[in-house]
Amino acid sequence: MIAYEGGGVNGDPLYHWIALAVSTVLMLPVPVAILAGWTPPWMRKRQAGMRLRAYGILCFYAIMLVNGIPRIADASFETVMVCMNVGLGFTAVAGVLFLLSARKDSVARAAVPVEPRES
Repeated sequence: MIAYEGGGVNGDPLYHWIALAVSTVLMLPVPVAILAGWTPPWMRKRQAGMRLRAYGILCFYAIMLVNGIPRIADASFETVMVCMNVGLGFTAVAGVLFLLSARKDSVARAAVPVEPRES
């Protein structure tokens, strides 16, 4: 086991604040708007799994929070490691949500009857 003496394993809190601010600006507005009922124009054909995608993106945002906040608070090494493992759980949940949204989209696409083209 590696023993860290004197702290400093969490890095400079300023970098973590910057990362949280940037991730909040980039990752939070779109999924919250989707959950409120808005659909981005580039995804209007794939609306079946839209809410699942929004929850998946929010899981990625939760990863940022659960990894950043303990480091900002200069938590102990063990606490940071536990939070990193919780972040891995959010990664798995996000992956499952994205796979479910893709499956829901493909089922919805297959259910739509296709009219034959006239040549």
